[in-house]
Amino acid sequence: MQWYFVATLLTILTSSQGILTTLSQSNGGYKYDYATVPFLAEVFKLVVSSILLWRELRMPSSPKMTTEWRSVRLFPIPSIIYLVHNNVQFATLTYVDTSTYQIMGNLKIVTTGILFRLFLRRRLSMLQWMAIVLLAVGTTTSQVKGCGEALCDSLFAAPIQGYLLGVLSACLSALAGVYTEFLMKKNNDSLYWQNVQLYTHCALFQVWRNF
Repeated sequence: MQWYFVATLLTILTSSQGILTTLSQSNGGYKYDYATVPFLAEVFKLVVSSILLWRELRMPSSPKMTTEWRSVRLFPIPSIIYLVHNNVQFATLTYVDTSTYQIMGNLKIVTTGILFRLFLRRRLSMLQWMAIVLLAVGTTTSQVKGCGEALCDSLFAAPIQGYLLGVLSACLSALAGVYTEFLMKKNNDSLYWQNVQLYTHCALFQVWRNF
């Protein structure tokens, strides 16, 4: 039952992101510094992870927390990827509408599957490869504009810049997700401790980006 709740909550949050971001626009742009939004999100996640880690430390069996430099130095890499990805998402929504943004979000599954096979060396079944190909084809064909007999300025329903940013966003999301999975399965450290390190670097890089 807990997994159904988490999946439902994740679906709602993912779907509402594009809608709320589009509603916050004014004349096709943002009247606020949109880099502040991912910064506040990372700070919120850092606070939650810190509280959960503190609760875990109070338990009789102390969690494993690696503080060696060779382990800690790996966390800035996904943080930088997430930094770029978060800012690309806002730029993408200035070129495409919310529905197109959600459809293009399916490309994350395609890029994740490919990187999952290349970097983590995990085998995918024939059925999984067929699903990835069909998803890529479906996402692409859904954006072809039906012009009928009228002349069209463009074959696609949105500007090419929006599609390029959408593909870049999908690649960055997949790369960050696959690398983070590799990083967190590399040792037996507490999940909350690893999240604290990741979100700390994300917040710091976001502050650095603002300056």
